[in-house]
Amino acid sequence: MLSGKVALVTGAGRGIGREIALTLASYGADVIVNYNGSKEKADEVVNEIEKMGRKAVAVQCSVADFNACGEMITSMLAEFGHIDILVNNAGITKDNLVMKMTEEDFDAVMDTNLKGTFNTIKHMYRPFLKQRAGRIINLSSVTGVLGNAGQANYAASKAGVIGLTKSLARELASRNITVNAVAPGFIATDMTAVMTEAAKEATLAQIPLKRVGEPKDISEMVAFLASDKASYITGQVISVDGGMAI
Repeated sequence: MLSGKVALVTGAGRGIGREIALTLASYGADVIVNYNGSKEKADEVVNEIEKMGRKAVAVQCSVADFNACGEMITSMLAEFGHIDILVNNAGITKDNLVMKMTEEDFDAVMDTNLKGTFNTIKHMYRPFLKQRAGRIINLSSVTGVLGNAGQANYAASKAGVIGLTKSLARELASRNITVNAVAPGFIATDMTAVMTEAAKEATLAQIPLKRVGEPKDISEMVAFLASDKASYITGQVISVDGGMAI
């Protein structure tokens, strides 16, 4: 389904990003595994992909750093020759009520989740135009659709990703480049594992399917949007959330 394609997945060392990288590789893509913190975990993902017979490389870069994103993409284009799929998955949380939230915590979340998405797209914009083809898949969140008390910074960043997605879809459609967003709900990851039991139960009560999602639920949707099967889909926000945003 993705044979011959090269994918860049940000924040691919763990959680949903890791599963996306592995799933894209399982469908035939070579994968650039971006990470910011743990080289060890990123290398583990690379090793798993190589066992599938695909090419993979781990590259460290904070997506919040505009110039570092440019350097990463320039070097990866030189190494792989082309990048066909860009998955903006890297994200952080710094939750608190606005009354207690610091300016630094607001800015940090916006810089990674929203500006980081802009940064990678900005540096891939011309390469995609020259190829007259490309797939951009941005990870938003059910929180960006519904909002959530104590997550104003995260919700704002993920709602911003939705606006960015729709605008870019209009800009790039004439060049055969699609731009879509996936909005995960309550997914079993390291990020959700730190929630209190009370918070988990309260969240489950809001899910019509009454269960937690798995990273594979997200990665399969990303793989579909990256494939030719989704060639007539652009500017969409697809919720994978067990019905939370109904």
